[in-house]
Amino acid sequence: MSVVEIALPTGRRPRPRTFGPLATLAHRRFQLTARTPREFVVPLLTPIMFALVIAPALKTALHTDTSYESFVAIGTVGLLIPLNTMFSGLGVIVDRISGAQRELLSAPIRRGLIVVGNLLVALAITALQVGVLLAVAVARGIQFHATAAGIAWFVGAAALFTVGMYGMAEILANRVPRQEEYIARVPAIAILPWFLAGALFPITALPHFLMWFAKLLPLTHGLALMRYGLLGDSTGLHAIWHLGNATEMAVLSLGVVAVFAALLTTASIRVFSHSAVR
Repeated sequence: MSVVEIALPTGRRPRPRTFGPLATLAHRRFQLTARTPREFVVPLLTPIMFALVIAPALKTALHTDTSYESFVAIGTVGLLIPLNTMFSGLGVIVDRISGAQRELLSAPIRRGLIVVGNLLVALAITALQVGVLLAVAVARGIQFHATAAGIAWFVGAAALFTVGMYGMAEILANRVPRQEEYIARVPAIAILPWFLAGALFPITALPHFLMWFAKLLPLTHGLALMRYGLLGDSTGLHAIWHLGNATEMAVLSLGVVAVFAALLTTASIRVFSHSAVR
């Protein structure tokens, strides 16, 4: 018997497979994250309460018109996304402590694919929850004035902000040792910026130094873009940039959210890779 050797051309190496392992990792994370309907419903309770109860109550108490309900309804999206992505980070800690992360790290795949697989699931679940929230708001009688271009602005802002916030969750999950410490940090990261980013009132109503701080928050840019997309309201963008062209301001804010998403995703992969070898 003879052994036939097949040599690859010089300088060429087999390309590592990406999409197959990524789909497998995403499917595994989805099964762990959304095993019961409760895990879909619970993160929606607080934003739906804002959209259906608190927004109408504030409209009545403040003697505003129906446009304020639309304003707050978009603002609740800025609460749902951070809460959902940060709670997704809990699954990373559980996987590290009692799950199969150690076995995954020994598999012949790029470690960054584990993070990306988790991200895809968080993005899909958040998109579903945002869609449900908006559908409930419409059923409640809250009006939006969206065009095809406006929907694109909204989707782009919401998706990029979700990606960035999940990167934040992944970094935190790989830096803290226990779930209790992680949960203790969630309010400061997911909820506190929401009060400063123009969710319930324009940032121009803040004290001057807080208004300038709010302009640095990615959520402020995200909410301004979402309102521009679904309401055709560029006042939030103008409060940030003070320019005359709404499209130009929207592009600038989208760039801020995109940089936020890219930086946090890159950092999350590096932190995960570093923590995996400790």
